[in-house]
Amino acid sequence: MNTKVDKFGECTVPNPAGYEFYTKENSVVMYQSTFESPESIHTAIGEKPIYFEQSGPLEKIYFNPSKVTAGIVTCGGLCPGLNDVIRGLVMELHYRYNVPRILGFKYGFEGLVKKFGHKPIELKPDMVSNIARDGGSMLASSRGNQDIGEMVDFLGLHGVNILFCIGGDGTLRAANAIYEEVKARGEKISIIGIPKTIDNDINMIHKTFGFSTAFSEAMTAISCAHVEAKGAPNGIGLVKLMGRHSGFITVNAALASKDVNFVLIPEQDFDLEGKGAFFPALKERILHRNHAVILVAEGAGQKFFENSSETDPSGNKKLGDIGIFLKNEITRYFKKEGLPINLKYIDPSYIIRSVPANAEDSVFCNFLAQNAVHAGMAGRTGMVVGIWNNVFTNIPITLAVAERKVLVP
Repeated sequence: MNTKVDKFGECTVPNPAGYEFYTKENSVVMYQSTFESPESIHTAIGEKPIYFEQSGPLEKIYFNPSKVTAGIVTCGGLCPGLNDVIRGLVMELHYRYNVPRILGFKYGFEGLVKKFGHKPIELKPDMVSNIARDGGSMLASSRGNQDIGEMVDFLGLHGVNILFCIGGDGTLRAANAIYEEVKARGEKISIIGIPKTIDNDINMIHKTFGFSTAFSEAMTAISCAHVEAKGAPNGIGLVKLMGRHSGFITVNAALASKDVNFVLIPEQDFDLEGKGAFFPALKERILHRNHAVILVAEGAGQKFFENSSETDPSGNKKLGDIGIFLKNEITRYFKKEGLPINLKYIDPSYIIRSVPANAEDSVFCNFLAQNAVHAGMAGRTGMVVGIWNNVFTNIPITLAVAERKVLVP
């Protein structure tokens, strides 16, 4: 796998940030961190070990900060922590690197296309100092594909040297296309991705921001489902959580809650009826305990729907609604079995993604923002800042979007 990050050239400008410690230019983070035994280390990593570039401030940087215009854009669905990242970027650029001009582009990649008429906002520290208290993004967002050439033209028109793209898989693919177009034109606009997905499914990144907040917020819905289930004879609480391709939120919420009896995720196939299937197990639980709590990730059980090629504006395949489907099928099954139930269905998806970041995510967002700025100022481009083995890393966008990270059941 190619872990090498593209860069414009040698870093010769003294860093004005004033940090006490700086990351070494060639510092790396090993891909593999655990081994069967001390003796197996050499065999496992081989002559050419896999490693990532370590993030952090360098003593010398590529861009002259006094001549830099930075741009920030947030794309895709909302996620806890977007405002924290925006704030972190602005504060680091302004106070540490003394960058004179920071532009915020409104409504996602629409803000980089002239015909939409969304004027950039010049961001100052006093404008962003308190935005972390609010959910969502002060720059708002959008979905949908935009013309890559037009976006690069727009960046050139506004003299942008570094563009920070905050978004998920689709956003990062678009950011990579912008990087490729910039490179083909021979221009020097650094494209830095900051991965945003509460699903936590970005490749080669241990954790994405918003994930901690998401499963923590899900606890309220699970608690309510548990109360509802225990509050009536044969009560069933059914909660649908986010997770198109992975069950990280669902599983972590279940582990934290201790009240969940069944967890359905995209990574694990299941049948509804027959030997070893879900409904007979649910019936047995109801007969013995008189209540049950079920968590289901939105991408689970898609085999129960007709295979559709329909997509949303971002190109994501539209999923069948597994929550409503299960609600109806559970009701049908128990009616057929002659066993009365009291089923309550809860879908807290938009509540979860719209809240402000919790304390853990807020700190994490700030570190991501700072390391993104360090990378951009050092002339890195076509890359994503992430974390691996508790160390912040720079990795190529192509590696981050090569495949989906999934949970191993």
